[in-house]
Amino acid sequence: MDIQFEMEWRAVENRISQQFGEDIDLQGILYIIGVQELGQGFRKFKKDEKVNLMHVAICTLLEPYGYYEFQGNDKDNWPHFQRNQKLPNLEASEQELLIKRAIIAYFKSMDELEVETTNLN
Repeated sequence: MDIQFEMEWRAVENRISQQFGEDIDLQGILYIIGVQELGQGFRKFKKDEKVNLMHVAICTLLEPYGYYEFQGNDKDNWPHFQRNQKLPNLEASEQELLIKRAIIAYFKSMDELEVETTNLN
């Protein structure tokens, strides 16, 4: 077991839980990332939009690994991605680990951006 990974994952879970006032599972975290990346704020989303938000989150998270490339936004301002390479065949537990590691990296990069913005003021 990777203790550093476990500590970082728990820190992400705690951060999100504190921000939203409840425990949020992996699917909920993906949904939040999708909403964040869409950039339209929180609102009621239709079922198909929720699926699309999860897709946006996955593409965003896996883009730094070279699996997807951002192509731009459509007329409704939804981000679109192109798949650059096929994802490896992974067991469910391995897929979850990959996504969790990508989420940790995502939040680390968000923190760095916030620090840089703070330093500009």
